[in-house]
Amino acid sequence: MFSPFGTDGAIAPKEVNQSKMSELINSLLQREAEAISTIPINNGYEAAVEILYERIHCNHGKLVTSGMGKAGQIALNISTTFSSTGTPAIFLHPSEAQHGDLGVLQPNDVLLLISNSGKTREILELIDLAENLYPNLPLIVITSDDKSQLALTADVVLPTGNPKELCPLGLTPSTSTTVMTVIGDVLVNLMMRRIEFTSEEYAKRHHGGYLGHKSRRLSIGMEQLAKEKS
Repeated sequence: MFSPFGTDGAIAPKEVNQSKMSELINSLLQREAEAISTIPINNGYEAAVEILYERIHCNHGKLVTSGMGKAGQIALNISTTFSSTGTPAIFLHPSEAQHGDLGVLQPNDVLLLISNSGKTREILELIDLAENLYPNLPLIVITSDDKSQLALTADVVLPTGNPKELCPLGLTPSTSTTVMTVIGDVLVNLMMRRIEFTSEEYAKRHHGGYLGHKSRRLSIGMEQLAKEKS
């Protein structure tokens, strides 16, 4: 199989023809797909959904996501997706939390923390800070190492399966962030089903753009269907 690397592991400078490029792209996509298909499935998903439902939808708390670097960007994406689908959520930058932003926490909140290594210093410090402010906030963790300090502190651990990075150097977060994103998507979709989230409710939260228009049309269609059945 074609490899874009020289014998020393560096990216080869020679031009890659279209056939070999297609072969490489297909191989990369297969590796990403395999990483997704082998995400470990455990009871943590059900436990996480019930924690979120009880704390947020029954006791008016919110989901607070956090992570550093690329993991932080995934955490931000997860929080905005939760918010648009009926579960209030915000992103808290772990460094900014040490300079006053920790005050966004409330007694019924849930923390969702993401760290591939499970050793990210700022995330571990955030746990201590949150515990000092509001003891015993439920902690959901997405990590590749379910034996890490972060995982051992958590109420729920959702392991990534520790996939090998797609990066030719094996360093840049790529496959790991793909898997983190998918785990977040699964949580969001499970939660939408738990609260029976509708297109009408979606339209109230996502009024603008194509999705806002589509959700309004869907909600109108459902209303008309209900009238026809009555």
